[in-house]
Order: sequence, then C-alpha cells, then structure tokens
Amino acid sequence: MKKLISEFKEFAMRGNVMDMAVGVVIGGAFGKIVSSLVTDIIMPVLSLVTGRINLTALAVTIPTAIGSAKPIAITYGNFLQAVLDFIAIAFSIFLVIKASNRLKRKKEEAPPAAPETSREEALLTEIRDLLKKEN
Repeated sequence: MKKLISEFKEFAMRGNVMDMAVGVVIGGAFGKIVSSLVTDIIMPVLSLVTGRINLTALAVTIPTAIGSAKPIAITYGNFLQAVLDFIAIAFSIFLVIKASNRLKRKKEEAPPAAPETSREEALLTEIRDLLKKEN
C-alpha cells in the first residue's frame, strides 16, 4: 500500500501533471468568460436579427401516440446555444494561439549573431585589406 501511495505521489508531482491541472483550471475559467460573452453580448446583438434573445427556449413539441403520455420536446435551442459557445471558445483559443505563435516567430527572427571568424580567416582578411590599400 505504501508503495502504491509513493508511486501515486511521484506521478502527481510530475511537472506535466501539474501543468495539465493548471491548464484545466484556467480552461474552465476561460470557458465561463466566453460563455458570458456569448450570453451577455453576442446573443443580445443576435436577437436584433432573429427577434429572440433566448435561443435555449426554442423547441419543437411532438405529441405522443399514447393519449396520457407527455408530449416529447426537442429543445434544439440548447443545441444552438452550445454550438455558439463552442464556436466562440474555439475562435478565442485560435486568436490566443495565433498571438502566441506571432510572438515566438518574432523571437526566432532576431538576427543571428555574426559568426566568429577563425584565426586563419582573420589573417586572410588582413592580407586582403593590405593588398587593396597598396593598389
């Protein structure tokens, strides 16, 4: 039992697991921010076009063949809301990754330092310069 606990502790304290845990927590918070963006900003603007503010209320009701059973409601508005949330989250992540890649590219594009010349090259350069001067 002690061996199992020590193995689990070693696994849990690895850098990758901790990084992943931080990513999950930040991702959850980011998802809430984007959901709020969709619900509180995008949907009211979209309601100007569609005439509805709340897509989650959209549903189709299918009556059942049995008289006493409740009718079946297909709530496609919830699906549309989830699709909009996904698109907004995916686009936001795309923008963050694109900005991150742009910053990485700028760092990589920094001009490389001039390569150090060998002793022979330095001597040959001096000889060349002296010959040019004499001519």
